[in-house]
Amino acid sequence: MEFRPFTVELRTRFRGLTSRSGVLVRAIDAEGHEHWGEYSPFADYSPERKSRWWRAAMEAARGEWPAPVRDSVAVNSIVPEVDPERARAYATAGGARTAKVKVGGGTLADDIARIEAVADALGAGGAIRIDVNGGWELDDAVRAIQALDRAARTGGVDGLEYVEQPCDTVADLASLRRRVDVPIAADEAIRIPGTASAVLAADAADVFILKASPLGGVRRALEIADEIAPRPVVIASSMESSVGLAAGIALACALPEEPLACGLGTGMLLATDTVASTLAPTGGRIGSQPLEVI
Repeated sequence: MEFRPFTVELRTRFRGLTSRSGVLVRAIDAEGHEHWGEYSPFADYSPERKSRWWRAAMEAARGEWPAPVRDSVAVNSIVPEVDPERARAYATAGGARTAKVKVGGGTLADDIARIEAVADALGAGGAIRIDVNGGWELDDAVRAIQALDRAARTGGVDGLEYVEQPCDTVADLASLRRRVDVPIAADEAIRIPGTASAVLAADAADVFILKASPLGGVRRALEIADEIAPRPVVIASSMESSVGLAAGIALACALPEEPLACGLGTGMLLATDTVASTLAPTGGRIGSQPLEVI
């Protein structure tokens, strides 16, 4: 095996970072085919959580992904916490008809203005989902979701599709789900430090966000998707380089049923990459392709 350290630069700040670093893992299988995996956990992750990323990287490097059942999947665009005019451009990037909008880091008024701009940019038939990264207290979440759902009902958009990880704890997610009409999605709650089973047992989410690397690989994520069926899943990345992003695409393309629009368009947020041609959506969809690692 070959181990290659890397650093890629980001076009926009992510989790306070302007770059992502890790190690690429290269291996040759028994038939002479080359495979690459990516190990790039965040610095604040515990050893146990980092070990899942390592299992995912080794699965990829050994060529152990399951066969795909589709060639591509729909993706959402990603709208950072930017001003309304910039939000419009982010909303339709890559031809997406669904936008995931980051909220909760500033004022509610700023979030409302951003959502209204995205709704106007998408127009009739578009969909908006918001991501809070666990940043709201329960009562604040109720008020904010109601206000942002109203803001999303402009330009022909039918309110919020769902709100991702509005509160930090599973208990708060379960309580919130009973107090608002907008569906609740669980992301961090199923892996930091919880599990999908615990979220499911608490009836705390309508939608589950699955990420291949943080969950231990494509096959492990497929097992989790099977455990929570028939509740819908969204496959997303963790702002990896294109080598890591390929694992998310492999997961989405291997699911028995096509998932909701996936958060796999993050390649468009990379200023530099580990491959010659960054994995990016076109026409609102993304599929796998050979990787020319550089």
